[in-house]
Amino acid sequence: MSSFLFLSHSHASGPFRVGSHHLARELARTGAEVVHLSTPLSLAHRVTGRVSRADAAATPRGTHTDDAGVTHLVPRTLTPRPFGSFRVERELARHSLPAAFDTVLIDQPLLWDASVRPLARTLVYRPTDLYPSGVKADLQRRIVTAADAVVATSAEVLRGLGDVDVPTLVLENGVDLGHVAASDSAARPAVCVYVGALDERFDWLQVIRWAQARPDVRFEIAGPTPGPRAVPANVTLLGPVAYDAVPALLHGARVGLLPLSDDPLNAGRSPMKLHEYLGAGLSVVARGTPVIGARESQGLYTYDGPDDAEAALSRALAHPSPNLAGAAGAAASSWPEKTRTLRAFLASLPTR
Repeated sequence: MSSFLFLSHSHASGPFRVGSHHLARELARTGAEVVHLSTPLSLAHRVTGRVSRADAAATPRGTHTDDAGVTHLVPRTLTPRPFGSFRVERELARHSLPAAFDTVLIDQPLLWDASVRPLARTLVYRPTDLYPSGVKADLQRRIVTAADAVVATSAEVLRGLGDVDVPTLVLENGVDLGHVAASDSAARPAVCVYVGALDERFDWLQVIRWAQARPDVRFEIAGPTPGPRAVPANVTLLGPVAYDAVPALLHGARVGLLPLSDDPLNAGRSPMKLHEYLGAGLSVVARGTPVIGARESQGLYTYDGPDDAEAALSRALAHPSPNLAGAAGAAASSWPEKTRTLRAFLASLPTR
């Protein structure tokens, strides 16, 4: 039986599901032993409010195993990573988890320490974002030096690593079709929806421009961060939406929004929302990036900036609804397909 350890930036008890959660689940469903350890929840973050009391209370202490058989662990520490004495190997031992795996996949640079490399025969760095400078950039360089392979979520993220002397694979994020697919064939109302993080990578000004230009369209924005105090009347701020409630929200909309800001980190993103929107039968309007390009036959429309954003939205609204072509295309990006690709790549790596 194969064994895998994921060292990930996000835990599975929060409002979002990320690629490591889906890959871990699919690997476990094939019979593999899978442990998913995510960024520690520190006392400093709780005291300063960066992690709310509600979020901390909702995060299980110790290990818990989900329905697919993945063992999850969110460590509790005094100080944030990479500070303090936390070590991955020590944390695994503290919870009676294995000390050896066939493969370690790390996407959180802050979880790197000297104990990680000896944990597995194969160490795979799985970068999901660009880290041009700072602590994460330094830790990323150390990981790449020690890794046996790199599996990046976009070609842009892979380019951001510079010269890499190990085998590489670009494996973009996928979609849980069983979770988001719709069975209703009725045309959707003129509703545009966004579900996800509402941080500096999100362009609030563009959403407001769209809403002002199209008062006949309703815009529903779901995310855990409060939005602007004043928004047009046709913009609804839903707050955080539980993962299990997302499909119903998507099925009530016609267009999925990806209003990316000028933040340079957006250049390398492989948004899971893109595939989820398409898989749920929505057309999509997104700001174009080196990773996201138009596929209008599948209902994906892009814009460069404010001058052409309204026209792109109008084309997305006019696309046949539900977007059956987009849903069919999303099937090629299902997580089982992504996992098969990953396993084939791992099998091709030279043995240590």
